[in-house]
Amino acid sequence: MSASGGTKAIVAALIANLSIAVAKFVAFVITSSSSMLAESIHSLADSGNQILLLVGGKRATRASTPQHPFGYGRERYFYAFVVAVVLFTVGALFSLYEGYHKISEPHGVDTPIVAFGVLIFAIIAEAFSFRTAIREANAVRGKQSWVQFIRRSKSPELPVIVLEDLGALLGLIFALFGVTMAVVTGDGIWDGIGTLMIGVLLACIAVILAIETKSLLIGESAGPEIEREIVTALTAGPEVPQVIHLRTLHLGPEELLVAAKIAMAHDDTAAEVARGIDAAEQRIRAAVPSARVIYLEPDLYETRRTNGAAGQTPAQVGHDAPPAVDAGTPGDSPGGDSPGGADATVS
Repeated sequence: MSASGGTKAIVAALIANLSIAVAKFVAFVITSSSSMLAESIHSLADSGNQILLLVGGKRATRASTPQHPFGYGRERYFYAFVVAVVLFTVGALFSLYEGYHKISEPHGVDTPIVAFGVLIFAIIAEAFSFRTAIREANAVRGKQSWVQFIRRSKSPELPVIVLEDLGALLGLIFALFGVTMAVVTGDGIWDGIGTLMIGVLLACIAVILAIETKSLLIGESAGPEIEREIVTALTAGPEVPQVIHLRTLHLGPEELLVAAKIAMAHDDTAAEVARGIDAAEQRIRAAVPSARVIYLEPDLYETRRTNGAAGQTPAQVGHDAPPAVDAGTPGDSPGGDSPGGADATVS
């Protein structure tokens, strides 16, 4: 995913949320509506979150150092996780507290016309921001469903903005519901109920974001489709007849580490092995441009028995099929017990 698309969506959301936060707070001062106060804090928290995403994107571009030899690409994951924490603590918990307080001590909504006007303005502004986020996400989502996009995206910005904008729109609808019911019935408890609904919504979104960004922070592989492309690229030349095992890890949204143990011919000289590795690396970079860091370890490999897995194509060496090669960690000898069920030894 291009970083420019995520930045555009972040800036659009930031502009919308700052203007909405000011309007909502003014409306709260005039109307004393707890729903308006919760929504103003919600928009203020969202504005802070967008600033955090921009800071994370900027810091992630720093060059690698001896202390951080693989760079700072994962800073984008860290700041996205902080966004989830802020959304829960500042947005959700405050809304839940304010809703409980309003239900315990209900009072009517003063000057409701102001609240309605601000909420309608906010819905229009948030719809513009949400439309921008949807358009940018559709450019990279492909054929994935929205659930798949949120769960599989390696770039955290667009999923965060899409969920935030969706939550903001639903929160405004809840606030409009609470204010309307409070005005119609004359019972301020409805305003508190609307505020509680906003708090529950924000908590759910924060938990989803925390789960997904935690997985990225821990470290995710490239996924079976990309790994099949890497294996196909490796074995596309005569230098690499077999991929013994493969590991991938995202160092950042657009930076992939590739580590593979590859089989080489028994009678290759050191110079031929070096040339073969260089050629294999070039094929990987051409097939998967995000593969920025590549480590290839040559080895001699002989399959004695594959328990029925013989004849498996290189594209099947991934997550969706029992591998016919050693599944040990990079650097392990291919001999010994194989988790994939293959009996492989060094010859």
